[in-house]
This record gives sequence, structure tokens and C-alpha cells, in this order.
Amino acid sequence: MSTKGTALITGASTGIGAVYADRLAKRGYDLILVARNLDRLKEVAAKLASTGVKIETLQADLTDKGDLAKVEKRLADDKTITQLINNAGMAVAGNMLDGDIDKFEQMILLNVLAPTRLAKAAAVAFAARKTGTIINIASVLALVPEMFGGVYSGTKAFILNLTQSLRVELAPHGVTVQAVLPGATRTEIWERAGHDVNALPAEMVMDVDEMVDAAIKGFDLGEPVTIPSLPDIAQWNALQGARQALGPNLSLKNAAARYKA
Repeated sequence: MSTKGTALITGASTGIGAVYADRLAKRGYDLILVARNLDRLKEVAAKLASTGVKIETLQADLTDKGDLAKVEKRLADDKTITQLINNAGMAVAGNMLDGDIDKFEQMILLNVLAPTRLAKAAAVAFAARKTGTIINIASVLALVPEMFGGVYSGTKAFILNLTQSLRVELAPHGVTVQAVLPGATRTEIWERAGHDVNALPAEMVMDVDEMVDAAIKGFDLGEPVTIPSLPDIAQWNALQGARQALGPNLSLKNAAARYKA
């Protein structure tokens, strides 16, 4: 076993998950790589064999209850696991008026239900051991839902909210929690959703290696939320300050005066 323990990474066969696997292996973590496509998982594992860490592939479709339960059980029972990268996700073309409701449901299962259940399993296990890390991959669309379909951005807003709450809940137990909010990133998610990432302005699209490296640096800096492309962290801090300033006025005995005229 690595002295740093094992990182379990979902969606590890390509894109963000595969790059996290590379970076964490080079940092000395053993790996459990989770995805649907076993052949591609094995390709990722083979590329990382030279790092010398222990690498296991775990085939699972996280929209399938049985497969999801298998990964939950691994998180609950395997005491070597010290880090969960909740990365698996999907996007779906279309808005509420023209989108496929069955595909929306599948996206909610993968983007919301699966990471919630995995975060729960990891949180309980890590809190009991007073150590561990949960990293949830969200999206900047959690902050700008008007820019994309509301169902997808809603799933990512859920992940952001979940992460911020978990961070507060788990801090006394020695567990670290981070949300990562990438902007447009050059991965296969675009093609799978029926979009052409090259149709976006080039200055908007980040290469996946740079995105993950920034996310890991944000973690090293202790950021609870990392937005890899945000030049001025003061903007995020101002948003958080404005949101928290609402707190004392969000639940009061009487309705605001403007509603009584």
C-alpha cells in the first residue's frame, strides 16, 4: 500500500478522470479506476504502470443500481482508500422544450445521484478514520445557468451546494472537501452530447491537462472551490460574501415591506 493511500477515481477511462489518475499516480497514490469501458480503463492503467503504484480497474456503470452499490461498498469497506475523485458525468443536448426527458433522467442519475451516494459512503468511512479527501467535479455553469441547458447546469449546482455543505460538516472530522468548477474543457463530453467544442471561441476552451493541474494546485492551496480559469480569486470571494450577507434576511417572521403594499 502507498503511504498516501488509494485514490478512487470515477470516469477514469478518459478526459479529466484519466489525467487525475496520471497526476495522483505520480504523487504516489495507488489507484482504483472506475468507468464503464473496461478496455479503456486498462489502457489508462497500462500507461501508468511505470509509476510503480498499485492500479486496479473496476468496471461499473454508475447509472446502474447494482454497479453503483458495488462502488459504494468498496468505498465503505476498503480502509486503504484516502481520496475520492467524484468525476464521472455526462451532458445532454437540448433544453426543456426540445430535450429528451429520458436522457435528462439518465444525466441526473449519473451527475447527481451517483456522486451523492459515493460521497456519502466516502464521508462516513473517512470521518470514522479522521482523514480523507473528497473532490467533486462540478462546472462553472453552476454559477451561470443561463448559458446552457438548465438540467445540466442544475446538476452541477447541486454538486457545488453538496460540496460546500459537506466541507462544513466534515471539517471537524479531519476530512477535506473541494469542488472543482471547470469552464469549457477539451474532453469527449462534448462529442457525446452532440456538441462541437471547436465551435466555441478558442480562448474559452482549456486543455484538460492544464485544467486538472490547476485544480490540484487549488487543492494544495487549500481552496474549498477551485475555478481553474478565474484570474482574480477576489471575484469569487466577493460572490461568497454577498451570498452570506443574505443569510440573516432569508428567513424572517414577516414578509418584506414591498409585498405588503
